[in-house]
Amino acid sequence: MTRWLSEPELDTWMSLTRVLLLLPAALDRQLREDTGVPHAYYQVLAILSDQPDRSLRMTDLAKVTGTTPSRLSHAVASLEQRGWVERRACPTDRRGQVARLTDTGQAVLGTAAPGHVAEVRRLVFDHLTDDDVARLKTITDKIADALPPGA
Repeated sequence: MTRWLSEPELDTWMSLTRVLLLLPAALDRQLREDTGVPHAYYQVLAILSDQPDRSLRMTDLAKVTGTTPSRLSHAVASLEQRGWVERRACPTDRRGQVARLTDTGQAVLGTAAPGHVAEVRRLVFDHLTDDDVARLKTITDKIADALPPGA
């Protein structure tokens, strides 16, 4: 038997799906207009910038970005053409590759980050109290933990 959503659950679900559709598009638009960097590429640059030696195995990078290895490979190829990322053989696995953020990529990220952070703040955090932020973190962690890996 189908367990239908209650009215409050349905209202919440519709609100969540609206955010999931509109927020990424708004962030992508801001990044493209201000710096010419698509949001998906910005995420790759930002994740690499946080890693030791600004490097991460491609398979791990795909997991962290929530994308497929083939999509990530396409994105990294484009980032390589721009000189923002370089790929190297993985020292511990001959079949694996490591993506590394270049100095040029770090500079691009440094240029894009202030506007992106301002937009995230404007669209999300400026509307929330400190308690809201803590609750949102708890809620999104619960949802993320229930999702299959790579979903």
